[in-house]
Amino acid sequence: MRIGLQIPSFTWPGNPAALRGQLAAIARTAEDAGFHSIWVMDHFFQIPVVGPAEQEMLEGYTALSYLAAVTERPKLGTLVTGVTYRHPGVLAKTVTTLDVLSGGRAYCGIGAAWFDREHHGLGVPYPPLGERFERLEEALRILKLFWSGRVERFEGKHYQLAETLLSPPALSRPHPPILIGGMGERKTLRLVAQYADACNLFTFAGVPAVAQKLDVLRRHCEALGRDYAAIEKTTLGTVRLDKRTPADFVAHCRDLAKIGVAHAIVNFPNAHQLAPLAAFGKEVIPAVAEL
Repeated sequence: MRIGLQIPSFTWPGNPAALRGQLAAIARTAEDAGFHSIWVMDHFFQIPVVGPAEQEMLEGYTALSYLAAVTERPKLGTLVTGVTYRHPGVLAKTVTTLDVLSGGRAYCGIGAAWFDREHHGLGVPYPPLGERFERLEEALRILKLFWSGRVERFEGKHYQLAETLLSPPALSRPHPPILIGGMGERKTLRLVAQYADACNLFTFAGVPAVAQKLDVLRRHCEALGRDYAAIEKTTLGTVRLDKRTPADFVAHCRDLAKIGVAHAIVNFPNAHQLAPLAAFGKEVIPAVAEL
């Protein structure tokens, strides 16, 4: 099993001038500890489950570009880009640029978007949920068309592109993996089965809930003729080493591995202290590597 690090908060001791060095220290410590991937949220205001909207929030792809410059090995991505924030053609260019400049380390995380406050606050259109899912499916088709290498027109209900020109091409083969985040059984997991290379599921409801979602994904794959095994199963959860020991997390990873999860992504409320990342590198990452 691989372990990834999500960085959902940038509210650390010091002033904004200290953010650059703190973020670099977290990323380099995670790399040295053996974390397989580093992720940031694609939000512009802090989200309620993490903290007040007024807390510090870095723009996702700018932050990932900086992380690409200060690391060499971890994969990099958003958990996840809201489809409403960026035109799909621009997103294809953005992720491809990250992939090229990181040496082929980019994921393309994407979802239907949900945080209405930042949409309204920034003047970004926030269509109804049904339309957001329509836009998500068109965006997935557009991304795959860009990364196919073909230069074609695209005529959709919501997006029209005269040419899917992309130069330079991505380094990842066949393209940066497309990861769809979300737990919705009828739409989200069906889109995973049809278009994605990876899914991301939340562990807050427990391993049985993740297993149930994966069963739904398997059924979608069967209905569409998709190889279920070809989809990378990832999870997202929070770790507090003051409440849970590294051994507890290793046991949790064993349970996840039994249901097919290959990539457990975690965040630490005190990641800026660096010690939790180093502890994971010594006590967790080697222990779960063969799961």
